[in-house]
Amino acid sequence: MTPFLVLTLLGAVPLALGDASSKRGLIFIPDNDHPNDDNVWDSSSSDLTWYYNYGPSPSPNYANTKLEFVPMLWGNESDNSFLDTVSGLIDSGTNVTYALGFNEPDGVSNGGSGIAAEDAAATWIRLLEPLREKYHVKLGAPAVTGSPSGFTWLQNFFTACNGGCHPEFIPVHWYGNFDGFASHIGQVNATYMNMSMWVTEFAIADANLSDSQSFFNMSTQFLDRLAYVDRYSYFGGFRSSASNVGPDASMLDQNGQLTDIGSWYLGGSATGNVPKGMGSNVQANLSFVWTLFAILVLFWSAS
Repeated sequence: MTPFLVLTLLGAVPLALGDASSKRGLIFIPDNDHPNDDNVWDSSSSDLTWYYNYGPSPSPNYANTKLEFVPMLWGNESDNSFLDTVSGLIDSGTNVTYALGFNEPDGVSNGGSGIAAEDAAATWIRLLEPLREKYHVKLGAPAVTGSPSGFTWLQNFFTACNGGCHPEFIPVHWYGNFDGFASHIGQVNATYMNMSMWVTEFAIADANLSDSQSFFNMSTQFLDRLAYVDRYSYFGGFRSSASNVGPDASMLDQNGQLTDIGSWYLGGSATGNVPKGMGSNVQANLSFVWTLFAILVLFWSAS
C-alpha cells in the first residue's frame, strides 16, 4: 500500500480519537491478581460489541452483557473437547456465529501455538468444519504472525487442507509501526481477496507513549475506513505493569485506571492517566526508602 493511499484513507489524523465503532472487540485476559479490572470492559455505554479469550468457553463476567463471545481453537487438540464444548453452547441457546482457529501457529514464542501446517489442517477438518456444516458457524482462518513466515505457513496449511477447509474471514496480527501495518494489511487483502478480514491482535510494541498513542489513533481510524475489515481487537486490555508489549500500549495503567488509549477505545475522552511499567513500583519503593534514610541521617546528625 502506497504512502499516498494511506494518507488519502486517513485524511487528517487527530491526536485523540473517541469516535464510535461497531467493529471494536476485546481480547479478554482475566486478571487473577486484580479481578475488578475485568469489570471495566462490560460497560453498556462502550463501543465494544464482541470478545474472545483464546478458549472455547465464554467468560463468566460477560454472561449477561451485550458482548458477543467468539470461541477459539487455540492449538492442536487430540480429543474432541473443543467441538463438544462449542456444540454444547449452541445447543443450549448461546449465540455462536463465529469461531477462530489457531493462535499464531507459525510461532512458539509470545503465545504462539506452534503447530505444523499439516497437523493444523487435519485438526481443522475434524473440529472446525463440523461447526460450519451443522451450525453454519463462520470460521476465521488461522491467525498467523505478521512475519513473512506467516504467509508461508498459511500457504502450506491450505495446500494440506486440499479443499477441505472453508474459512470465511482471515485474522491478522501485527506488532510494528503504522507504515508496516498498513502495508501488511494490504498484502493480506491482496493475497486473500475472497475473504473479509478481522485484525485480532495489533499494537506497536515497546514504543514510547507518544508513538503508542499516534499508532493507536492512526490504526483504528484506518481500520474503521476499510470496508473489508469487519472487526478488530486492540492488544492492550490489561495493566501497564503486566504488559508484554511495553507499558505505553496498555489500556489500563498500573493502578487499573483507563489510560487515554483505553478510554478512546471505549469511545470516551482522554483520561490523563499515564501508564507505567512493572519496574515503576519497585523504583517508587526504592525512592521512598532512600528518602526515609536521608531524613533519618539528618535527624541523627542534628541530635
